[in-house]
Amino acid sequence: MASVFHLALNVTDLEQARAFYIGLLGATEGRSAETWVDIDFFGHQVSLHLGEPFSTKATGRVGDHLVPMPHFGVILPLEQFKVLAKRLVDERLKFEIEPFVRFKGEPGEQHTMFFRDPCGNPIEIKGFAEQSGIFAG
Repeated sequence: MASVFHLALNVTDLEQARAFYIGLLGATEGRSAETWVDIDFFGHQVSLHLGEPFSTKATGRVGDHLVPMPHFGVILPLEQFKVLAKRLVDERLKFEIEPFVRFKGEPGEQHTMFFRDPCGNPIEIKGFAEQSGIFAG
């Protein structure tokens, strides 16, 4: 990995956020204080701060879907995506967009899913069989 991104988000409840990101998604906890916690989100630093989450709307047209904007996420190797997707389905997570294959058979074919954390922050997780497909046109 050439670099690591840092993203700071507001959450309304740190314990709920910990249970979701660490307990369900498998992130690990880093530093924390009374009003924030850093997590290792698939190798990237996400800081969760007490506050009001940003407003979102399903305005991003991608293929046949309108996706929540703004949103954040991560791109995983396909097998890791499949393991996570199965765990989230088994745990009966409520999806905005259930796991599916987008752009099937085209350059940039990807597995994707959208869901929200307990505080309403939209998350997209993608899976690619080949890293070279990430920016395929």
